[in-house]
Amino acid sequence: MADALFENVYNPDVLSCLANLSNDEVFTPPDVANAMLDMLPQELFSDPDATFLDPACKTGVFLREIAKRLIVGLEDKIPDLQERLDHIFHKQLYGIAITELTSLLSRRSLYCSKYPNGSYSLTKFISAEGNIRYKKILHNWKNGKCVYCGAKQDQFDREDNLDNHAYEWIHVIKPEDIFKMHFTTIIGNPPYQLEDGGNGISASPIYQLFIQQAKKLNPEYLVMIIPSRWYTGGKGLDKFRNEMLNDSHILRLVDYVNSKDCFPGMSVGGGVCYFLRDKNKTGECLFTNNNAGKSTTSYRKLNEFDVFIRYDVGLSIVNKARKSPSIIDNISTRNPFGIPSNGRGRKTKRDDDYVLYSKDDITYVSPEELGKNIEIANNFKIMISRFSAEHAGEPDKSGMVKVLSRTKIIRPKEICTDTYIVGGNFSSYEEAENFHNYLQTKFVRFLLLQSVSSVNITRDCFQFVPVQDFSKSWTDEDLYKKYGLSDEEINFIDSMIKPMSMEEGDNDTDK
Repeated sequence: MADALFENVYNPDVLSCLANLSNDEVFTPPDVANAMLDMLPQELFSDPDATFLDPACKTGVFLREIAKRLIVGLEDKIPDLQERLDHIFHKQLYGIAITELTSLLSRRSLYCSKYPNGSYSLTKFISAEGNIRYKKILHNWKNGKCVYCGAKQDQFDREDNLDNHAYEWIHVIKPEDIFKMHFTTIIGNPPYQLEDGGNGISASPIYQLFIQQAKKLNPEYLVMIIPSRWYTGGKGLDKFRNEMLNDSHILRLVDYVNSKDCFPGMSVGGGVCYFLRDKNKTGECLFTNNNAGKSTTSYRKLNEFDVFIRYDVGLSIVNKARKSPSIIDNISTRNPFGIPSNGRGRKTKRDDDYVLYSKDDITYVSPEELGKNIEIANNFKIMISRFSAEHAGEPDKSGMVKVLSRTKIIRPKEICTDTYIVGGNFSSYEEAENFHNYLQTKFVRFLLLQSVSSVNITRDCFQFVPVQDFSKSWTDEDLYKKYGLSDEEINFIDSMIKPMSMEEGDNDTDK
């Protein structure tokens, strides 16, 4: 009955079509929405008192799929179909749209009419918005930023006819005052980020704000689909990561390494995940990892480390590698020599100048132009690209990655811009070469991968990589033997990590 009611209007399913489009807003496919609803106790859909809120409506897919389940589940309690529809749409389903356009689309999805007070609506409301509201909100500027979402005033203080991305849900102190009611379940797919650097090259996450607001309403169940970058932190996510990893109420977590397996045609760096939080229960989390057509499920403690390792086999390998101290003290922080990515020196070299490597150029600077780390600049070291080898941090179709892109041994009086970080601080070329070759092993790059959640390679990504004696050379076979890796673990690494060629690891043969 419920499917037939909606299928007569949607054939083919317009929401499936939208989910295949690449856009700034990520639309949720109906099958993913239903997989998220499957995590909830199914008796909710036979409860006439259960209430549901989507605080970030785009297509209305969550509310539509919930309506289908309620129409079936409440049939015995409310036999008359129209009475049942009126009850469901008026008293159980609520939404907050992120734009005026998505409010119309969501109402069309749920009520089969963008105006629920019109003659074509499945149920009649007095107002034209029904229970899916959209209100034009203004940012609250202070010192050039919005105090609620952090948006920059010079980018989002726009004319009235332009969308300013001030989402109502995260621009109020008390979200409970919006509908003035308690919700059994809050579910949705919030906006992921706001640009903060101009030309689309930098953005700050905002999805965590939607989750934090939802928790203020203390729903019985919270279900959201968000980027997986929070596993290892990132810009503005350290506090949120800590909250998530230590939240024993998160009972289900479903992870997609490649976001395209969840959102066709859409690249989300680091993949995506959805979770179930049950306020009345605690325990270990049932975690499912989906990668390259394979799925693994196990019970996990989310807070075993200060980052979340998404592969079960990876967890075993990390625990073995942690028998040795981390190499992290051998890796620089960002901008190792105090020269920005766009910094350039002179085209001609003077006697005391240092060689400066940038992304696509070699120039020369004087010692006085170095901002820091003079000692490292005067030794052998490895420059490592801050950007991973993969687009949006995603594996290829076979599920394999290289992780590192460019690495190069650089000599005394050779430095680099902020495009790179540097590793090592050696007095001899041989040690630097051994360190460089070590970074290229599959073992090291696999351990790096456990802390990489986007396109960026940072110092913290090396936290699981063990330090070695770099007076000798290391191969994968040596490392597998040293750390006692099983055949299963070796095969897992080989199935995920691509070999690196000499061109990708730029060795200096002129010693």
